[in-house]
Formats: sequence, structure tokens, C-alpha cells
Amino acid sequence: MTVVLKLGGSVITEKGEPETVDIGALADAADAIAAASIGDLVLVHGGGSFGHHHAAAHGVSRTDGTRDAAAVREIHGAMRRLNDAVCDALVGRDVPAVPHHPHSAGYRDAAGDLTLPTDTVGATRDEGFVPVLHGDVVTHVDAGATILSGDELVVALARGLDADRVGVCSTVSGVLDDDGDVIERIDDYADVERYLGGSADTDVTGGMAAKVRALLDLDAPASVFGPDALGGFLRGEGPGTVIR
Repeated sequence: MTVVLKLGGSVITEKGEPETVDIGALADAADAIAAASIGDLVLVHGGGSFGHHHAAAHGVSRTDGTRDAAAVREIHGAMRRLNDAVCDALVGRDVPAVPHHPHSAGYRDAAGDLTLPTDTVGATRDEGFVPVLHGDVVTHVDAGATILSGDELVVALARGLDADRVGVCSTVSGVLDDDGDVIERIDDYADVERYLGGSADTDVTGGMAAKVRALLDLDAPASVFGPDALGGFLRGEGPGTVIR
């Protein structure tokens, strides 16, 4: 059973402080993953205060590109540093985590559609490793380079690897309504559009609205939940908001 799990960048970093890992939160997430001992796990993490900070400084987003090689290197380099921290935390708990950097594998065509070969990720998974991917900057035909979000990666991986379950660990306990209550299930974006806004921190990838839109495109059931529910999700529960 393949499980694709995303750790939000705001979960594992201090998003208001450039390039600052939330050491305690990352340790808690790594502990939960290690305790679950899932054999077919593929992990994605967001950019948090690493990639988002540099992308915003250079005006790069999912739609606004750059042809500045220095900007591309800054954004990608920051994400590699965060990826190293995530992998180190997992390997320190005997989780066989290995990095996969989307910058060198994927690209967008002129229409903005993503091409991301997932066979290498699947082969890595099949050999007993835990592939760890991340939001990144990728070549975009006719636009230079744009941001590839972790949410887009989750969708591409879930489809390409025929995932059975998808989890998105966010800083909130699920998708919330206007009263701050968790919406238990979402089947149609129109039903919840009025509740979804942007991130309060620097985020160049669309916030919760983009997450919901992306997850609704999947065949596999997806859950959006907070850090306290990570262990439950890994044990097979459907915490937070279930998106079908």
C-alpha cells in the first residue's frame, strides 16, 4: 500500500524566520514516521521559510517566472538545505530516507502543465528506501523557471505511483469553516470556496485553496490534518478533513 505524505513547510520551519527549521516540530514528525514503519512511504515537504522566502524575494511563483540563474540557484539551494535537514532527522531514527530533487527531473511546458517522471521514485521506494521530495523551482518553457509546489508534487506522485492514501499535514487541524470548525468531508470545491483564503505568511504556492483544488483531482482518498494527527493518519485513520 503506497502512502504519499506531505509535511507542510509551515509545520517543520519557523515560517516567519528565513531558513529556520522548527527543530521540535521536525523531530516530532520524524518520530511519528519512524514509529509507523510504513514500507511504501513517499514523503514530500513544503518550502516554509526556506524556498518561499527566496522565491518571494525574486518575485517567482507558480505563474511568474525568472531567467535569473542566481535566483534559481538560491531557491533550489535553500530547498536542498531543508531537504537535508528532513532526511537527517529521519535517518537519525533509522528511517531509510533519501533525497529526490524535482529541479533536475521535472519541467513545465508552455501551457504550465507539469511533466514529472515518477518511475525513479517508484524504483527507489521498491528498493526499501523512503524517497523525500520537496517543493522546488523548475524549468518552465517560455517563462524561464517557476515554482513547483509540494501540493502539485503530491498529486503527480499519487497518480504516477497509484497511491492508496494521501495525507497533507498542515499547521491547522483540517480545512476550517468560518467558525473555525473542521469541515469533515469535501467532495466539491464550490461547497467550501467561501471559507478558503490565502496564507498569513509568505506563500507563493496558493495556500489552502490550492491544496483543496489539487487533492480533489485525485482518485485516492486524501486527508488534511494537523501535526497532532500525523501518527493517527500513519496508522490508517482519516483525521481532519477527508477530501474525495
